[in-house]
Amino acid sequence: MIFALLQAQPQPAWVSLLPIVGMGLLFYFLILRPQSKQRKEMEARLSKLKSGDEVLLSGGLYATIDRVDEKDARILYLKLGSNTVKAKRQAVVALATEPETQN
Repeated sequence: MIFALLQAQPQPAWVSLLPIVGMGLLFYFLILRPQSKQRKEMEARLSKLKSGDEVLLSGGLYATIDRVDEKDARILYLKLGSNTVKAKRQAVVALATEPETQN
């Protein structure tokens, strides 16, 4: 009986949009916002790299920064053993000395 009464009353159009708006807000706060915060933190860490820092590269190699290119700050010269290689700053995943966070 109650179900039939609820069905008989017309609802405003905005009520049907509430679940969609709710899912959008949930998606933003659970996925987009944490990812953008993590990306900003990583960009800040990458901008602070300097000579002598030990880093972990995206390929899984540990290297020491030999120097930063004066002309293009996006280029790093890394020391791998006795060799020096040239790499992009984006190849650095993390500092080797920083504590890893559990996600």
